[in-house]
Amino acid sequence: MDITYPHIIENCIGEKLIFLRVENEPGGDKIIVENYVSPGTGPVMHTHWLQDEALTVKEGRLGYQVLGQPKQYANKGETVIFKKGTPHRFWNDGEDVLHCDGWLKPANTIVFYLSSIYAAQNKSGKAQPERFDAAYLIKRYSAEYDIAEIPGFVKKTIIPITYYIGKLFGKYKHFKNAPEPVRN
Repeated sequence: MDITYPHIIENCIGEKLIFLRVENEPGGDKIIVENYVSPGTGPVMHTHWLQDEALTVKEGRLGYQVLGQPKQYANKGETVIFKKGTPHRFWNDGEDVLHCDGWLKPANTIVFYLSSIYAAQNKSGKAQPERFDAAYLIKRYSAEYDIAEIPGFVKKTIIPITYYIGKLFGKYKHFKNAPEPVRN
């Protein structure tokens, strides 16, 4: 996937993410981002196995939660950091659009992965991505990302079956240039 920065993605549920640039740093490239989130929306509980993530609130109120911990909140000027391997979620806890600056490090496949997730959400017209695209992305990039809200049985049985049915019916041609997953 050839990417020109800034690279802008939007999904049908009110999230806009702008990948501004990549900064080369020791220990891996850092992707600099800016996001806009509509009230009440945000990503589900998820994990970046190989990346740290930071968000600084520019406008609005950020709700966030680490799995097993109580909900917390950040206001304008406050920064929240999620260390790699930490299941977390965040959402717009205000009445106006939430605007944050942030970064993920190392960048790895995040631009492709999130661009594909947003496209699959737009394809389905809802927060849950189109099922074949979701199965492809979840299976292929499981060493990098996890969606904690998906039950274990679904991850171990339903998603692989859906993936193979999709492969059998040629559903993944649009992923022919997908980057190789990063292995830890």
